[in-house]
Order: sequence, then structure tokens, then C-alpha cells
Amino acid sequence: MSRIALLAVLVCLVAAVGRVAAGDDGQWTMPSADYSATRYSALAQITPQNARSLHPVWTFSTGVLGGHEGQPLVVGDTMYVVTPWPNVLYAFDLTREGYPLRWKYRPEVSSNAIGVSCCDTVNRGAFYADGKIIYNLLDGHTVAVDARSGRELWKTKIAELGDGETTTMAPLVVKDRVIVGAAGGEFGIYGWIKALDLKTGQTVWSARNLGPDSEVLARADTFRPPYEPGPDLGVRTWGNDSWRTGGAPVWGWLSYDPGLDLIYYGTGNASPYNAEQRPGDNKWSASLLARRPGDGALVWAYQFTPHDSWDYDATGAMILADLTVGGRPVKALVHFDKNGFAYTLDRASGRVLVAAPFAPVTWARSVDLTTGRPVLDPAKQTGLSRGKVQGICPSLEGGVSPASPAAYSPRTHLFYTATNNMCMDYAVARVTHLKGTPFVGVDSPYTPGPGGYFGTFMAWDAASGRKVWENREPFPVWSGALVTGGDVAFYGTLDGWFKTVNARTGELLSKFKVGSGVVGNPITYRAPDGRQYVAVYAGIGGDWALISGDTLAADPTDVRGPAEFLKDLARHTSQGGLVWIFGL
Repeated sequence: MSRIALLAVLVCLVAAVGRVAAGDDGQWTMPSADYSATRYSALAQITPQNARSLHPVWTFSTGVLGGHEGQPLVVGDTMYVVTPWPNVLYAFDLTREGYPLRWKYRPEVSSNAIGVSCCDTVNRGAFYADGKIIYNLLDGHTVAVDARSGRELWKTKIAELGDGETTTMAPLVVKDRVIVGAAGGEFGIYGWIKALDLKTGQTVWSARNLGPDSEVLARADTFRPPYEPGPDLGVRTWGNDSWRTGGAPVWGWLSYDPGLDLIYYGTGNASPYNAEQRPGDNKWSASLLARRPGDGALVWAYQFTPHDSWDYDATGAMILADLTVGGRPVKALVHFDKNGFAYTLDRASGRVLVAAPFAPVTWARSVDLTTGRPVLDPAKQTGLSRGKVQGICPSLEGGVSPASPAAYSPRTHLFYTATNNMCMDYAVARVTHLKGTPFVGVDSPYTPGPGGYFGTFMAWDAASGRKVWENREPFPVWSGALVTGGDVAFYGTLDGWFKTVNARTGELLSKFKVGSGVVGNPITYRAPDGRQYVAVYAGIGGDWALISGDTLAADPTDVRGPAEFLKDLARHTSQGGLVWIFGL
């Protein structure tokens, strides 16, 4: 073999090894597995042929009763777990029998945050970068903890509890920037997103999601919205100066495209729920924003639900994938919105390529791809003057909860997501804003959607906007999704089942009762023993801790009856706080 040929072979081998290392290093170091937010792992030891043998190999009680949203991290031979308030961080040694604790970090977190948080005192997880575990505390702080020792490295105040701001979202670290946001749409906050310095925790830039261009960081030389351009859209689309208390919080998931150098995130509902108090489109609430992580400059923005009249937050996952749409390759962004439509966008420009309902939808008839705007049903618009509006689908819980991130498999080219099948009646009242108190004013009783079932787990073709298969569930499905190179997908249910299905067909392969409803997101990893495992939290919470009734037996005064539309859920689950690991 010639030296040139040998060199070529070596280059190919190095490239192949690089692909394996990049695509399957067996770790889970960020909330959504990768910057594209795919929640996909190339690990393939678990397959449709052997998944029926999955069984629990370890479990741990976190000592906290509450909604265990989010997911663990696995970095090297350590698993990291963050609890709901008081936001304890555990580090488990995966090299020793029983996975004993390496250390536990107990931050100081103000209990005042409990009364301000909506809804429940959840935490959506941590991010590993530069030897640090970085996560948010409920009371408006971000902390960085040394991953080896558990020592606090820095702690930065980012939010104001007195304004109704709490911090439940998982940070995103891009280069030397830690991107964070705050919840508080139900309190009429002035929504924002910030970047902290990874080394010091100091604030580098801060941008509003509504208000004047100068505060939104929408500069004339960089901001190119795909529809309806113009200056100060964050002011001019809000009547009565209502942008000042307009909400647009950031409490969900973020993604990042290194090639375009853009971060993507969604904003929450507009405040208050009586839309007649805030005339106009109310940009950029219920929207998708693309920013440069270095300086925060807004590059483009798209609004899923103009003049949000139904509490349709858009804070769910923004999944980046290269798809073929209409016969041409597209750098796409796929989003399952609370409003019931699944969107496929060009992530470079923000233009909508596909928009189709994935759940029952009555508030709008379609989305106009020319204008990007929904085609509304006039009979389903809400406001004080309209009284009670009946039969709105989806309910304000959404066609999918933004807390339930979808997954994408580059093998099947399908997206996997939980869904809800609920409708609502909707009546609002006029409310007055008082800083740090609820700014809502709505009565919205739910009913089952068409067919009488409450939720599904489904596979979706985002290139064509069609459902490929679905598994119906008796209760809403609130967990995130996981899909792997073994062509298996995983999810949990509110009544406490953890399920494995064939990613191509939806066939149920295994299920196990995990002791409490699942509102967290499964992950997979390769342990030091070389085997693939799957981990998930169990601990019902969020809205369902309120709706399902008597689920907190530790409180003798908590004898609330369940919501009329969902009487049976508390027969199947109580509150908990468990970490489960499954293996073959």
C-alpha cells in the first residue's frame, strides 16, 4: 500500500472514531442530550428484540415531595440529580455497588419562592460545562458547583422574587455564556433572557422579550423578522402600554446552532389572560426568538399565537434537524406548540414551512404559510366582552405541555412527543396589576377532547406534517421523550408507568410501575461497566399536583377533591421523589 493510500485510510479511521465519540460517548451532559435538543442517543444495546427484559437495577428517594421535572446528568462515572425546591444537588458514584453518594450540595434557597412559583416548585435540570454543574435555584439565583467536589464556585442573583419572577428552567451553556431566563407570566413580569459569564457568573448581557428595540436588543443592522418587519414591535403591538406588564417569560428549553451561531428559545403567555386589556399582537409573547449568544442581538423572531387569548405558552423544545421538505434540504427547527400545531421552520430565516395540528384544535382553522399567521375561528376568541366561550381546544394545559420535551431520531427521521387531549370553556375577568401577585383572572374548566381519552404518545413526520402512529393513554401525558440508536423510545405517564416502545411502530415493549406519576424526562447512558442504562424521575407535580386532588398524604389538611374532569388519577399515584435506573 502506498504512503498516500495508507494516509487516506488513517484519515478515514480517525474520522470514523471521531463520529463515534461525538455521537455516542455514553454520557448525558446537557438537559436535551445535545445542542440540537434531540434527546437522542446513539446507544443501541437496548433494542425491540430485548427491551422486554428491561428491569429496575437501582432506585433512590430524593427526600423531596414535589414535581420532579427535568432529568439527571451523567458525566464520566458520576450521575447528577437536582430536586425541586429546595434544589438539592446529588452526585452519585456509578463505579461502586449501590451507587453511593460522592457528595450532596444543599444551597440556601428562600422559602418565599414557594408562594410565588407557578406552577409547583419544579426544577428542569442542570448543565455540565468546564468542570461545573450549573443550574437555577427557585428563588432567582444561578449557581455553579464544582463537579468533582461539590464546592460552590459562584452564585448570581438573576431574578426578582418581589416582581413575581422565579427560575425553574435549565440553563444552556454556549462557549463562555450561561443563558438563563425566568418564569412569571402569571404575575405580569417584564420578560427577559440573560447571559452570565461561565467563569465568574457575572451578567454579560440582558435582553427583554418585549418592549422597546433598545431593550429587546433588536438592532436595525441585525434584526430581520420573517414577517411584518418594523421598529419597536415590542411596544407598538401592545395597546395601553400593556407591554410593561406583558409577561413573555422564559421557563422552557433552549437549543443552539453552532454553524449559524444562534440560540433558539420560546416565550410564554401574554399577561393578563383577559386579552382585551392588551390590544394588539403582543409581540414577542408566545413566540420563538433567535439570538446571538455572544452579545444577545436578536436576529429574527416569529410569533406562534398573536394576541394570545388562551394561555398558549411557546416555551417548549425547539428541536434542530436537517430535513427534506418539499423536495429540498432544509436546516429546520421543529416545535410542538401548546396551541396544538406542530411547526417546521427554516431556522436560518424563521419562515414557516409546515404547520399542522397534532392534537384537536378549534381556536384556529389553519396556519397561513404566506403570512405565518393562524387563521382564527371568530367564535373561539376570548375576552371580557365575550363572556364564557365554550369548546376551545386545546385547553390551556396545551396540546402538549412545554414541560414535556419531544425527541428526534436521525435513524427514523421521526419526532416523538407526549400529547394532551383536553378542551376547555374560557371566561375572564378584568384584573389590576399589583407587583408580585397573580395577574390572571380566568375560569377555564376542562373537558375530555374528542374520543374521550386524555393523552397520547406519538411519532410525527415533521417534513410532511403528519402523525405516523400514536398510543392513547387514559390520562394526559406529561413526561418528555427519549429515543435511541436501538430504535426504541421511552416515556412515562401520570399514573406512574414507565414505558418502552418500538420507535418505528409504537408497539409497547415493556412497562414498569415507578411509584408516582412521571413528569420528568428519561435519559440513557453507558455506565463504567460498559452497559447501557435508562434513568428517569418519578414524582407527580406541576399542575397535576393541584388537579388530581389528595396526593400529598404527609399533609393532613390536604384533602382536596380531584377536578371534576379527572376524578380517578389520585387512585393511581401520590406525590413522590424517586430516581429510577433500568437495565437489561
